[in-house]
Amino acid sequence: MNVIETNKPKQTKRNLTLFAITWPIFIEIMLHMIMGNADTLMLSQYSDDAVAAVGVSNQLMSVIIVMFGFIATGTSILIAQFLGAKKEKKASQLAVVSLAANVVIGLLLSIILLFFSETFLRLMSLPKELMDSAVTYLRIVGGFAFVQALIMTIGAIIRSHGFTKDAMYVTVGMNIVNIFGNYVLIFGAFGFPVLGVTGVAIATVFSRSIGVIILLYLLYKRLDGKLPFSFLRTFPKLEVQSLLKIGIPTAGEHLSYTGSQLVITYFIATMGTEALTTKVYAQNIMMFILLFSVAIGQGTQIIIGHQVGANKIEEAYRRCMRSLKIAITVSATMAILFYFLSKPIFSLFTSNESIIGLGSLLLLLTIILEPGKAFNLVVINSLRAAGDVRFPVYMGILSMWGVSVTISYTLGIYFGLGLIGVWIAFTLDEWLRGLLMLWRWRGRKWQRMAFVKKNDAS
Repeated sequence: MNVIETNKPKQTKRNLTLFAITWPIFIEIMLHMIMGNADTLMLSQYSDDAVAAVGVSNQLMSVIIVMFGFIATGTSILIAQFLGAKKEKKASQLAVVSLAANVVIGLLLSIILLFFSETFLRLMSLPKELMDSAVTYLRIVGGFAFVQALIMTIGAIIRSHGFTKDAMYVTVGMNIVNIFGNYVLIFGAFGFPVLGVTGVAIATVFSRSIGVIILLYLLYKRLDGKLPFSFLRTFPKLEVQSLLKIGIPTAGEHLSYTGSQLVITYFIATMGTEALTTKVYAQNIMMFILLFSVAIGQGTQIIIGHQVGANKIEEAYRRCMRSLKIAITVSATMAILFYFLSKPIFSLFTSNESIIGLGSLLLLLTIILEPGKAFNLVVINSLRAAGDVRFPVYMGILSMWGVSVTISYTLGIYFGLGLIGVWIAFTLDEWLRGLLMLWRWRGRKWQRMAFVKKNDAS
């Protein structure tokens, strides 16, 4: 069993079993999803059009989150490998570099979204009746995007040190604040004005702001105040290069996926507001199926990062394969369960029978789709943790655009299958990429790609 020594002598060692690391990540991700679905559920009582407007705005926000994510991902992998190699000082230096980098990136992107939200939404061919609400939401939430950048970076640092419960507790608090804020500001409770989409945006920003303040306190506490910001007096060239070496290829993969999803959303927008709304509802529900694999993938990445840093290569190989089996089994089981409950679940969001019927059919296809996603989430995270960051990008771009986008248009638009054709394309893309990633892991080229060697000089 691998352990981490923290900087505080009085603290206990962190237990890096899959269950100990993963269950707080699972709860945290579930609560993030609940926060998003609480927005959707509450807005659905206000207006189906409001749901579609926020859904498309969040699709654009996901592109921005990719830009923050490439620093956060590099941070997570490098800190895990440094800690596995017992190089705590280097881990702390990297932490402050990543915080500074994401603050700068976050502020720049916040300014861009504040002034160019309407331009981006017009490029999405958003229906005119949704434009005003979408612009309002994107300007408010996007204008404070730097807060999300800090949350992602601090969370990555804390989790890499093994303190996955900390981020979970903060997410619990953010959810409570967000849901209460939605109730007050969407519907005008306690004498507040009825703000609708604007209320959702304000509640989102406020809850995230509270969350980042608490996370900063926890980061200082867990690292015993050892955040060497003086390290930033000179430009940390080597550390930035290391972050970019991991982060840029990882961002390339995520950006490719998000970009392909934006193009597919454009296709769906041409099918009409009802199709767009069905897609938003279906994908929100599917996230609850996916969260098991996401949590297992993230937990596995942390463990394998420590194992590779400590040169425990066989343990890392076996960890990935065991995690993959668990993720496939759980995701397939949950997909079946959600399909059988699909109509009552969709009925929570809407009374539109066309949306409920089509959404239920999409969840039937999800039974095949979700195990393919499990391959990608677990094996790609394992490859990254071991230092193999380029192969997933090359294969991802090939499959996302060559399969997912191309077949979505061919089946969904050209042959007129609509969302059914799009879901078939999603399934083919996930399985092709997943099997390619498994082939790569079994080939073991990643064994020679670690960024940190345990016996290197500190």
